[in-house]
Amino acid sequence: MHKFDLYMAGLYYATVEFSEKQILIDELDLRNGGMKGSTPLSDEANQFYTGIFNLNLKALGELLPEVEESELLRVCSGKLSGGQIYMPWTEDNPYGSEIWVQRNCKFPMDLTFEQGRLAAVTVPCRDKSTVLVKKGYESSTILKQWEEYAGAERDCLIDETKTCRIPMKDGIKLSASVILPKDFEKPLSTVLVRTPYGKEAMEESYYGFVRRGYAVVIQDVRGRNESEGEWNPMVHEQEDGDDTINWIAKQPWSDGKVSMFGGSYLGYVQWAAASTGNPHLKTLVSFVASGTAFADLPRKGGTMNSGTLAWGFAMSQKKCNMELMLRDDWDEVMKIRPMSDICKKALGYSVPFLENWFENTDDSPLWQSMDWTLHQDRINASALIFSGWYDDNGMGTTQALDATAGYEQGKRKVILGPWVHSGNANRDLHGVPMGNNALRYDVDLIVLKWLDYHLQNVDNGIEKTPMVEYYTVRSNQWKTAENWPVPNAEKKCLYFGSAGSLLESPEETSGRDTYDYDPSDETPYLVDVSENEFGVPGNYKEVDLRDDVLVYETEPLTEEMTITGDMTVEFFAGSSAPDTDWVIKAEHVDPEGNAIKMTDGFLCAKYRNGFADPQFMEDGQVYLFTVRTGKISDSLMPGHRLRLTVTSSASGLCFPNSNTEKGFNSEEIRTAENRIYFGGKYPSKVTFLAEK
Repeated sequence: MHKFDLYMAGLYYATVEFSEKQILIDELDLRNGGMKGSTPLSDEANQFYTGIFNLNLKALGELLPEVEESELLRVCSGKLSGGQIYMPWTEDNPYGSEIWVQRNCKFPMDLTFEQGRLAAVTVPCRDKSTVLVKKGYESSTILKQWEEYAGAERDCLIDETKTCRIPMKDGIKLSASVILPKDFEKPLSTVLVRTPYGKEAMEESYYGFVRRGYAVVIQDVRGRNESEGEWNPMVHEQEDGDDTINWIAKQPWSDGKVSMFGGSYLGYVQWAAASTGNPHLKTLVSFVASGTAFADLPRKGGTMNSGTLAWGFAMSQKKCNMELMLRDDWDEVMKIRPMSDICKKALGYSVPFLENWFENTDDSPLWQSMDWTLHQDRINASALIFSGWYDDNGMGTTQALDATAGYEQGKRKVILGPWVHSGNANRDLHGVPMGNNALRYDVDLIVLKWLDYHLQNVDNGIEKTPMVEYYTVRSNQWKTAENWPVPNAEKKCLYFGSAGSLLESPEETSGRDTYDYDPSDETPYLVDVSENEFGVPGNYKEVDLRDDVLVYETEPLTEEMTITGDMTVEFFAGSSAPDTDWVIKAEHVDPEGNAIKMTDGFLCAKYRNGFADPQFMEDGQVYLFTVRTGKISDSLMPGHRLRLTVTSSASGLCFPNSNTEKGFNSEEIRTAENRIYFGGKYPSKVTFLAEK
C-alpha cells in the first residue's frame, strides 16, 4: 500500500491511497476547509485529475509495484513491463534526493526515492507542477522551496464562483467567471484569464491563485462559449481586454491592480491588452504566446499556415471541440481548391473566420486589427515570459522580447527551455532527446513570487534574479544572462559558397545554385497536423537529399560553437515564376550525418519589401531577401557541422505556393526554377550570435 498527499503549486489538495484492489481519494473541500472522506477513484474523477493535475492516477497505480524501490529500476535498467522508460537524474540535480525521470512521454511521472524507497512523484507541465508525496518526505521535493518562501503561507478558502456579463464599449457582453477568496478583509489584486476555449474547462487549475489571496476572473472572449458577439480571432482582443480590465478595477472587491495569465491564445490576449497602455494592468505572465499574423500564425512570412486548419476546425463552432482536430485525411483536405471550399467539404459547413483569412492575401485592415505591435510603445506592464526553442508560436515570444527590450532589471524575466508549444512537459521531442534536467519543477513558484512582487509589493528577491534563464541543447545546461539577446556573445557571419559550403568570408566569384520547385510534390516537413505541434525538431537527413533542397554547411568544426538567439538570413535569389516561397532551416549535423532541425524561417517572395506591398518577380532578375528565424540555443561540438537548407515548400505546415500571382490559393500551379546566388556581388549569408 502507498499513501500520498497530493499538492499542486505548493498547495495540498487530497490524500491518495493505492492498494492492490483500489485507489482511494480523500479530497480537501476548498469551500469549507474540511475533508470530504475517502471514496474509490471513479473513471470520471481520474479524468478530472488527468486534465487539471496532469496526473493519471490509475496509470500511476499500475506503475507502483514496479517502482516502489529504486533497486527494481536498476535491475530492469529503467525499462518497465508496460513500455515506460526511466533514467536516473545524475546531472545538475538540485534536490539532493535520488530521482528517476520518465522519458518518451508527455507529463512524465518523475520518481523521488529516499533510502531506496519511493517517497514522491512529481509531474511537471507548462505552468505548474503536481507532487504526490509521502508524509515526512516533503523536503525531498520542490515543496521544500515552497515551504521556504514565506509568501506561500497564505491559504484561503474559496467562495462560490459567480458568473458576470461584462459590457464592452459597443454593447456586447462577455461572460466571465469571478472567483474570490472567502472572507477577504481588504481589496484584492486580480489574475485575469481570457480564453476562447471555454471558461469552465480549466477553472479548477486557477484555484491556486484564489487560495493565495488573489481574485481570479476567467472570461470567454468575444463570440466564444457564453459570450456575445461574432468570433473573429484576435480582432477585438485589444479593446475587449482594455474594457475588461477597466471593469475589474471598478469592482468593490478590486484594488485596481491586474495581472493577466495564460499561454498560446491566452498569451496573445495579454500583449494585445497591454498595447492599450491600460494603467491597471501591472504585469503579464505570458506562456508560449501567439504572435501577430505575418510574424507568427497564420501568415508567417506571408505564407499561409496549413497547420492552422487543425486549430481552426476545433474553433469552428461556438464551443471548442478538439476532436475536430483529429483526422487521418489532412493531406487530402489541404489540397482542396479554391480554399473557400475547404470547410464546406471537410466539415460540412462554412467557417467565416477561416474563409476570411483565405481571402485576405496581403496585409490588410483585417490583419492590422490583430497587430498589437503597431501600438507596442504603449506597453508599460512588467512581464514574466516563458517559451521554448521548438514552440510553433515562438515568433510571438520573439515579438514580446522585442517589445520589452528596454526593460530594466526586475521588470522583465524570461525563461526559455528546450520545449515545444505544450511547454515544460516532455524531454524527448520527435526522437530528439533532451537532458534529464530539461524540465523544471519551479515554474509555478516563480509565477507566485512574480505576482506577489508586482501586485503586492512583497520583497521576495525575484527582481534580483537573472533576467534570462535559458537551456542550451546538447550541452544540457541551464544558463543565465543579464539580458536578451545574451550579452556574452559575438556576432558571426557565414557566407553561402560553392559546392554547398558555408564559409567565414564570401567567395570572390559569383555563383548560383538552382532547383525545380513543383507545388504538387512538396518538400516534407516532419510534423503531424493532428498533434498540433509544428515547431518540433526532427531528423532531416533523408529530406535534405531531395533535388528541391539546397544544402549549405560548414566543414566539421574544430572548436565548440554555441549559437544562442535567432538567425538572420540575407540571400540573393530569383525565379522563373512571379512568386514562390522560401523555406529556411538551420540544422545541427552530427558526424553520423543526422541533421536535426534547430530553427526555421519563412518568406513569400512577393513580400520581400513588406506584407502590404506585394511585388512580383521577373524572370532573370536577382532580388535580396531577408528571413528572421526563430530562437535557439544549441552547442555544436567539434566534428559537427552547421547546415542551412533552402527550399520552397513545407508539406503539412504551409499551403504550397502555386508559383503564380495567385500564390497559395490557386487551382493553377506551375513548376518554377528557383535560383540562389552567392559570392562576388551576391554575398548571401547567415548572421547569428555565438557565445564567447
